[in-house]
Amino acid sequence: QFKIVESGGGSVQTGGSLRLSCAESRFSLEHYGVAWFRRIPGKEREGVACIGARDNTTYIESVKGRFTISRDSAKKTVNLLMNGLTSEDAGVYYCAVDALVRPGLCMTESEYKWWGQGTQVTVSS
Repeated sequence: QFKIVESGGGSVQTGGSLRLSCAESRFSLEHYGVAWFRRIPGKEREGVACIGARDNTTYIESVKGRFTISRDSAKKTVNLLMNGLTSEDAGVYYCAVDALVRPGLCMTESEYKWWGQGTQVTVSS
């Protein structure tokens, strides 16, 4: 049973940056598909960014050029660097992991078996 742990959430001012980190307590995420989803108040949970087992990445349009998903090989984690944060980015961010994410579906919730508890991102003006 995987235990996914997110960290790095917090409160920043508009335009600020945060780095979220996703890790599994015992294993490296190196060969797994990993995605970050978020639930913004009043909206359904949506995929934000994902990285495939071969390190191919996908982003939703609203975060392109501001967010970067990457693997940290030394720490065996997957990070989401978020720059230029706005109030529209505020919400709970979830990390999702699976070994068998199908091509083209890395932003689809049902592709992921293991989920973290979420980390809060607050953006204030």
